[in-house]
Amino acid sequence: MNAKSEILERIRSATAGGVAGVEVPRDYDRAALVGRGNVDRFAETVDDYRAQVYRISEAEIAGTVSSLLGDGRAVVPVDLPSAWVDGIAVLPDAGLSIDQLDALDAVITGCAVGIAATGTIVLDASVAQGRRALTLVPDHHICIVRADQVVDTVPQAFAALDATRPLTFISGPSATSDIELNRVEGVHGPRRLDVLIVSP
Repeated sequence: MNAKSEILERIRSATAGGVAGVEVPRDYDRAALVGRGNVDRFAETVDDYRAQVYRISEAEIAGTVSSLLGDGRAVVPVDLPSAWVDGIAVLPDAGLSIDQLDALDAVITGCAVGIAATGTIVLDASVAQGRRALTLVPDHHICIVRADQVVDTVPQAFAALDATRPLTFISGPSATSDIELNRVEGVHGPRRLDVLIVSP
């Protein structure tokens, strides 16, 4: 008997009586979202991913965006609040091609949810977020996260999201590492991520 046959025979012998079902616990913390999540922890975990974090007020959004953008040209979702880019020359996305998006310097969006435990921002293509390509092609993403959009855990985030929408999870600037752990940024999306956490 060769090694392959011996292994298969052992498997058949071990499973002859059937395989017992394994109970997988699914009692994740899906508590109702009462109050906001831990915004300080969210800021720390986002920073750990090499994103730049700015803690600002609502009145400071346009000024902060302008300083981050500099002379760059930015695209925005058509339903982005105008107060966020007041006095800034931006291009509303009206179905721009990939080449047109690639020629722009930055994109400015809101988000659906921020997850404190993982430093993850979730986009669902709803208000102020635009389509997926909008946030994957330009090299610089400026994302505005309201403090009341922050939840503590991933299960709480899924409880707050609509799973039928196109969800994009962002944890820091786009990056990958090869087998020797050489980090390369900007492979699958923006190489620069600025997160503006807006508190009342």
